Amino acid sequence: MVQLLRKRNVKIKKVLDILRYEDELELLQIQLAEFQQWVRTHQKRVAIVFEGRDAAGKGGAIRRFIEHFKPRTFRVVALPAPTEMEQGQWYFQRYIQHLPNPGEIVFFDRSWYNRAVVEPVNGFCTSDQYTHFLDQVPTFERMLYDDGIHLVKFWFDISKEEQAKHFNARRSSPLKHWKIGPVDEKAQALWDDYSHYAQEMFVHTHTEFSPWNILRTNVKRTAHLESIRHVISSLPYEHEGDTGTRIIPDPNIVHTFSSD
Repeated sequence: MVQLLRKRNVKIKKVLDILRYEDELELLQIQLAEFQQWVRTHQKRVAIVFEGRDAAGKGGAIRRFIEHFKPRTFRVVALPAPTEMEQGQWYFQRYIQHLPNPGEIVFFDRSWYNRAVVEPVNGFCTSDQYTHFLDQVPTFERMLYDDGIHLVKFWFDISKEEQAKHFNARRSSPLKHWKIGPVDEKAQALWDDYSHYAQEMFVHTHTEFSPWNILRTNVKRTAHLESIRHVISSLPYEHEGDTGTRIIPDPNIVHTFSSD
């Protein structure tokens, strides 16, 4: 097999890395299946927010989480742009109806935090709406916490160079070019603006009861594994089965935001 791979100019190290990743992912997904059962049995409510730069791998990570989940006890929420009616409502209103029920895990592929970064960068909200949002988020999330909802917030962070590579790959792929929209096309030019608003978001909405977890995603496979580890280890879930894999996440890949 090695000779055949070399004959076809396949990088053996890359193949081995993928195989190791698949083995590790399977072990973690076994833990995830037990975690989902724990959520259902104890009637917990878990909401996991996936935010980050465009092409940072949010959707791919969610797919690894849910690949072997029972469909009745999880949901993926990816809301479109608000309707005219929704624009006249309290900003959080359309998200509240998608919060988890007892025994359920909800994955938010982007969330109410659109107003913290994407909207101000692209001029989709006023400065007053933006300021009002930042003032209300801690109170809103404190209410979720006090009501027993376990909220996990991820920021998927990718380098400017890697983002450009992913955009180019999407443009050249007939299966992925649909992922490039008007907002994505401006992401590189507005890189510094995104950085500024992301930092402001962390400063104003990172709390003890609802912290931000920043995930380095230049290596997508590593990000998948570490995000799963973080979720499993951050809730009071007792690991019943020892699959022989590491549960504690790598602090060099995922870490809690600090203003220091």
